[in-house]
Order: sequence, then structure tokens, then C-alpha cells
Amino acid sequence: MSKAMWGGRFTKSTDEMINEFQASIGFDKRMYHEDIAGSIAHATMLAKCGIISAADKDKIVAGLRDILQEIEAGKFDFSVDLEDIHMNIEKRLTEAIGEAGGRLHTARSRNDQVALDTHMYVRKEVVAVQKEILNLQQALVEAATKYADVIMPGYTHLQRAQPITFGHHLLAYFCMLSRDFARFQGVYERCDIMPLGAGALAGTTFPIDRQFVQQQLHFEHIYNNSLDAVSDRDYILEFLSAASILMVHLSRLSEETILWCTREFHFVELDDAHCTGSSMMPQKKNPDVSELVRGKTGRVVGHLMAMLTTVKGLPLAYNKDLQEDKEGIFDAIDTVKFSLAVYAQIIRGMKVREEVMKRAVTEDFSNATDLADYLVKKGMPFREAHAVSGQAVHDCIEKGIYLKDMSLEDFQKLSPLFGPDIKEAIAPETCVKNRNSFGGTSYAQVALQLQAAQELLASEQKAHDAVAAKQVQVD
Repeated sequence: MSKAMWGGRFTKSTDEMINEFQASIGFDKRMYHEDIAGSIAHATMLAKCGIISAADKDKIVAGLRDILQEIEAGKFDFSVDLEDIHMNIEKRLTEAIGEAGGRLHTARSRNDQVALDTHMYVRKEVVAVQKEILNLQQALVEAATKYADVIMPGYTHLQRAQPITFGHHLLAYFCMLSRDFARFQGVYERCDIMPLGAGALAGTTFPIDRQFVQQQLHFEHIYNNSLDAVSDRDYILEFLSAASILMVHLSRLSEETILWCTREFHFVELDDAHCTGSSMMPQKKNPDVSELVRGKTGRVVGHLMAMLTTVKGLPLAYNKDLQEDKEGIFDAIDTVKFSLAVYAQIIRGMKVREEVMKRAVTEDFSNATDLADYLVKKGMPFREAHAVSGQAVHDCIEKGIYLKDMSLEDFQKLSPLFGPDIKEAIAPETCVKNRNSFGGTSYAQVALQLQAAQELLASEQKAHDAVAAKQVQVD
């Protein structure tokens, strides 16, 4: 007979290679806290419902708390032969307290147990990710406030387009992160459904109280369908989707940071603590962290694709394929938290070269739209004004000058509508100031955006604190 805790039906022990192949303890042991918290709630419910004795419940709870201390002290011996965190803990509990430990799994399957642990773990990590999002958002607001009036070129197609402020540019990333925060709020809602009590797939014959466990573990909802409860991995897909979008945002920021650090741009310089050098070239200062974040984006997106592929053809209810849900999401969680934390440091530590940014918008043609707008305000149709402005740019390129270098006479050869105020109208400061439409780059609009950002941060912090307070602790 097999010696496995599920081995009563088997006449042979599992092949050692198969044991190693199917064991998940190497990665799911990080869910020990959730497994113990869930088991304590389950045992307490079993006693409340008269399914086990109060004495057995007390032994189980005390034993589980002792195991928690063993694990956190690094004294717990995890065994591959016991496959996963659930069986490792149950086996140790039975060794410690005897027969009472064997009663813990009454009215429960590993299917709903692992679903519970994963729900609780992802729910907890959503809160942790949101905390890091808030930290990066705060760093962006601090930098946007500091550099609210610094003028830089805005780009389309990576070509200089129109003058904007650096504060306006940074707040674009703040807005992306605010959507990321909201997406993770949605992920939290889908994590906040309790599967325990579904059994293997069909419920249980014992008179359990799922609502009691729900309250003990601070879940907002309970799965209505036992098949769905043990097979649902939507919340993991949603987490990986939200994480992938977030990493894409950080990858875009990384790409810009890398460009801005080049001698060709020279817009910013990263703190030495956030860069590395070259073993051969003494002059090098490489933005390795930004490159790593950009590279790790593919890793997180890959985990999403892997999970979508895993669940796409699974019949109901539980299948061993679903064990593949954990390594990917654990790695994605670690990657996202690291990337967010390090970027908050990068933003706070970077030096902005204001004079280089300003020179960039005085030695280009990013004010050409403003030249056309000047003529439109004098009564010329925009398409005609666009053509006149384009001709002015062409003439400047031919002469090796910029629009600011043209004389009034040169302007008036193109159109008599040009007046002595044209130079002031196309100055970078004027270009920025006049873009005062809602959400634009004007100084006044950026000030409003900063105020709105502070208000949103306060609202997000309140939402974060509310869910953080619901997380389950084992006393």
C-alpha cells in the first residue's frame, strides 16, 4: 500500500521521479500563512457545527499556531514526498497532536483548500502591489511639482512635436498608474470570494457553516457553485492581465528613461546608486535597472499567456493542470513589486537637466503649430495657415536657421498677417502657456492636474487602507 496521505486505494508508492515532477512544495510553501489561517477557521467551524469536538479543535488550533512559529523560525522541514504545503502542514500537525490532527480535513478537499489559499494569497498581494503603485504615484507627483514649469519637447513618432512641460509628461504616467490601481481594485473583488466548503467539486455531506468561515476569513462573498469554486482561476488571469498592463506602462517609462539618459538626449541623469558601469569602458554609466524592468515586462506578459493557455481547454472541475497557476503568479507578483519599488527610487533620485530640455525646444520646429495658429487667429483658414507654416519651416531648413531667427520681413513675405508680436507668439513659454484647454500642458492646467492627482492619491490611499485592514492575521 502507498504511504501517501491519499494512498489507501493504491498498492504501490509513487515513483520518485513522478513525486518530484508533481510536487509543488518548492514554490507553494510561501502560502503557509494562508493555509494555516484557513485551517484554523475550518477547524473552528467544524467544532461550532458539532462535527468535531471542542477539545480536538483546541488541539488543532494550538498545533497549527506552533507550526506557524516553526516555519517562521526556519525550523520546519518541508518534504517533497508530501507534495504541497497543505499535506506538509497536515502531516506535521498529526505528528504533533495525534488523532485530532487527522480530523482537520473533515468536510474539506485539497481542491477547495488550495483554492482558498490562493484566493487569500493573491488578495493579500494585490494590497501589497497597490501600496507600491501609490508610492510610485507619489514620487511622480513630487517630481511633477518640482519640475512643473520646466519646458521640454513633446514627441510623436519620436520626433519633436510641440513644447510641453516635464511636469505634464510625468503626470501622464501618474494617470496610467491610476488606471492600474483601479484594475487591481477589480482583481481584489474577484479574489474576495470564498471557495472553501465546495469540497472536491460537489460540496459535502457534513452540515458545515460556510458563512461562519467567510466571516472568520474576512471574505465579502462566497462561491454559489461548488464546481466553479474549485475550478475558477479568473482572478489569477485578471491579476496577470493587470500586472502585464502595469509592466507595459513601466516598460514605456523605462524606454523614455533610457533615451533621456543618452548623450544624444541628455535630458536626465540617474543617480549613481541606480546605474552600473562597464568592466571594459571606464566612461560608461548604464541604466541597467530601467533595462531590466523593460526586459521583465516580457516575463510577466509570458506568465499571462501561459495561464490563458493552461485553462483554455480544461473540463470542469479541478485538473492537475491548475497547479501551473502558482509559479507564474508568484513570479509576476515579485517582479511587479520590485519594478514599482525601484522606479519610485529612480524618479526621486534622477537629476533633470532643465537647460538641455529648454535648449531643445529653442533649436527645433516644435512651435510650427503655434505659427499656424497665430495666422488662424488673424482670420486665415487653418489649412492655408498650415501650408504657410510648413513653407516657413522649409525656408528655415534651407537657410540653416529656426523660426525664432526669421525676421519680420521674412514672415511678411509669407503672409501680411504676420505682425511684430509673432516672435513672442512662438516663444516656447507662450506655446506652453496658451495650451490651456482642459488636460493640456499649460502651467495653469498642470497645476489643476497636480491638485487632482493629490486628491486621487488620497482617495486611493483610503481604498487601500480599507482592504489592507481586512487581511487575516494568525495570532
